[in-house]
Amino acid sequence: MKLARHRARNAIGVFALVLTGIAATGCGGRVGEGGRVGLVYMDAQGYYAGVRKGMLDSSRELGEDVQILEINAQGDASKESRFVDTVSSAGVKALVMSPVSTTASIPAVKLAHNSGVKVICYNTCLTDEATRKYVSAWILGDPVKFGELAGAKAAEYFVSRHITAPRIGVINCETVEVCRQRRAGFQKALSAQLPQARIVANQQGTTIDSAVQVAERVLTAHHGLDAFYGESGGATMGAVRAVRQHGLTGKTVVFGSDMTTDLARELVDNRILKADVDISGRVVGKMAADTTAQVISGEKLSSQIVAAPVELYSTPGQARKWLATHADGLP
Repeated sequence: MKLARHRARNAIGVFALVLTGIAATGCGGRVGEGGRVGLVYMDAQGYYAGVRKGMLDSSRELGEDVQILEINAQGDASKESRFVDTVSSAGVKALVMSPVSTTASIPAVKLAHNSGVKVICYNTCLTDEATRKYVSAWILGDPVKFGELAGAKAAEYFVSRHITAPRIGVINCETVEVCRQRRAGFQKALSAQLPQARIVANQQGTTIDSAVQVAERVLTAHHGLDAFYGESGGATMGAVRAVRQHGLTGKTVVFGSDMTTDLARELVDNRILKADVDISGRVVGKMAADTTAQVISGEKLSSQIVAAPVELYSTPGQARKWLATHADGLP
C-alpha cells in the first residue's frame, strides 16, 4: 500500500506538471502529435498503480507524443468532477476512468461527452442508461464471475471439511456496483453447493485499516465464524490480519479479491488465505490504451463491454509464480 500511495502522489504531481505545460502552450494537436488523454484512478489501492503501469507502458498505442494527464480521485466525486472539467477544457481526446460513483460521477462524464471527449471506463462505470449514453467502451472483468470463482472455491473447501452450514462474514466495498455483483456471484456459487451456508455479517471496509476494525467487530459478534469473504484487496488483507490478531489461524479462513504482494505471500503461507480472485491492473491498463486508440481512431468496437480476464489463485505454487512475475509489486 505504501508503494501504491507513493505512485498515486506521483500521479497528482504529473497532473499538475502537465497542466502547467498546457497553460503555457495552449491546446491543439491530435493524438500522436501532442495529443492528450486524461486518466483517473478511483483511489490509491495497488490495483490502480498496476493500471497506471499498463497504461503508460502501452501509451505509444496512442501516439509518440501523447501526454497523459492523470489524477487519483481518492474516492471523491467532487475532486473527480473538477479534474474532468479541467482536462475537458484542455482539449483531451479521451478520458480513461474508473468512476467514483455510478450516479454522482454522471454529471462529470456527461460534461466530458458533451465536450467531444471520448470516455472509456475501466473497472467501474455509471448506471446502465448513463453508460449507454456517454461512454464509448467499458473494460470490465465480469464481477459476477469474479465472485463465483471465490464462492465455488469456498464451497470446495467447506465440503472437503464436512462443514455443511458455514457462517461467513463479508467485508465489502459496496459503494460501487461491481462489489455488490461480486458478492452476488459469491453467494450464488456457494449456495449452489451448500444451501445452508449463511452470510451472518456484511459490513464495509475498503482500506486495510478500516477492514481490520470491521473484521474484529464481526469476529467478536460471531464466535466460531468459519470464514470471511473480502470483496477488495484492502478488505481481504484486513480480514486476514484480524483473524491472525484474534488467534484464529487455522480456524477462520479468508477468501478474497484483488491480488497484491502481501496477499500473494499470505496465499503462499496458506493458513488463513485460501484463495484470491484477481483482475490484473497492468493487463487492464494495456487494454485501456489499446481500446482508447481504437475509439479515438473511429474504429467500431464489436461490443461496448471489453472483457478483461478474471483469474483465480488458490495454491501456494500459483502465489509464488505471481510473486515471481510481479517482482515490482504492481498487480
